[in-house]
Amino acid sequence: MSNTPVSFQKTLTIGGELTVNRMGYGAMRITGKGIWGPPKDEAAAISVLQKTVELGINFIDTADSYGPHISEELIAEALYPYPADLVIATKGGLLRTGPDEWPVNSHPDHLRKALEGSLKRLKLDQIDLYQLHRIDPIVPAEQSFEFLQKAQEEGLIKHIGLSEVDVDIIKKAQDFFEVTTVQNMYSVDNRKWEHVLQYCKAHEIVFIPWFPLNGGNVAVQDKLKQIADKHNATVHQVALNWLLNHSDNILLIPGTSSVEHLEENVNALSLELAEDDISELNSISPK
Repeated sequence: MSNTPVSFQKTLTIGGELTVNRMGYGAMRITGKGIWGPPKDEAAAISVLQKTVELGINFIDTADSYGPHISEELIAEALYPYPADLVIATKGGLLRTGPDEWPVNSHPDHLRKALEGSLKRLKLDQIDLYQLHRIDPIVPAEQSFEFLQKAQEEGLIKHIGLSEVDVDIIKKAQDFFEVTTVQNMYSVDNRKWEHVLQYCKAHEIVFIPWFPLNGGNVAVQDKLKQIADKHNATVHQVALNWLLNHSDNILLIPGTSSVEHLEENVNALSLELAEDDISELNSISPK
């Protein structure tokens, strides 16, 4: 065990060409309750988006289903014309039938409409990173992949990613296009997809964890709080910092509708956990 601070890479590269800071921003929470409709305070949402760029964040993750459409519209309103180094990633493959309702639809016809809508709302000719939000249990995955392959060939998509997938799906998709990112639920206390993370690392695929602190395990919370108190940090900052230390292909996208919370997330980058802190966190038994 050692009190020596550990260090990590601050940037990574998507698809061999898009270099981004590893602290990104997830733009789901700037919509209304249940990720439905406009935000309660649109000016505050615009301020958060503008602050992301001011703080050096140059990767924003969104989806056509956030709102629906609202998140993408706010991003364009707040940031267009975009900074040259800003990478905007969006997703398609979910429908919205009401607050907190997310039916899957990855049929090529729906994906075509979703992609065209995202391009229009974001005021882009090409999406830097387009991610399939979910594999459709009804539509054969190959049909969704064929659409994405065609859209990439048409120049509408630069890079393609997947969400909530296992290794076999990644391999299947790679027959159609290069998979550059995988976005799965993952945190210090939820490592169900550890084998996917390790596969991605071995194949130079960026891994984007969502829900970076599961929060359902009291014992885990206590352990995180002990380390957080030692460093005068928050539990959330410790959880984010552990992810950055855990694997250098991890790109974070914590979401918030508050400038104060956004700044807190970014400050997780400067937290210097020691080797013994990391060992303690590694020993957590995930749910």
